[in-house]
Amino acid sequence: LLENCTGCVLCSEDNGCITCHHRLFLLIWRDGIRQYGMCVHTCPPGYFGVRGLEVNRCTKCRSPSCESCFSRDFCMKCKDKFYLHKGQCFRQCPPSTAAQPGTRECQETCEPGPWSEWSACTHEGRTCGCKWGLETRVREVAGAAKEEGAVCPALLETRRCRMRKHCPGGE
Repeated sequence: LLENCTGCVLCSEDNGCITCHHRLFLLIWRDGIRQYGMCVHTCPPGYFGVRGLEVNRCTKCRSPSCESCFSRDFCMKCKDKFYLHKGQCFRQCPPSTAAQPGTRECQETCEPGPWSEWSACTHEGRTCGCKWGLETRVREVAGAAKEEGAVCPALLETRRCRMRKHCPGGE
């Protein structure tokens, strides 16, 4: 028997709340064959609130490994021992992702290709006439890892280099 009918507009002695005040959410759960209702300000873990014209309801997240969800199929936080990736919970991070330090979220990893050859040694666009210049090399990242939020190692490097002091033709 639920004496607690706080926030209820309609309350049944056997089943608790049936309808709630317009700002509250109706949370319904089963115990064996019995169904109970309760009016709550915020839905508990494993549920999300859906506002409707007639009634605001707490709806269960579809995945049992999801602790809080934005919609039925989009998880925002997974239960312990699970990792979150693109709204889903996984026992381990999917391939080409890694768990972010300190969180249980998977993030795309970057696997850059090989370095290019070093560029010509230049200083302000010229290849001669100065003692020191800079040379550069780059590497590309394969398709999927270009996604936003991917943590990539350096894709460009520069280093100091010696230039020819005298330009041909006595510039």
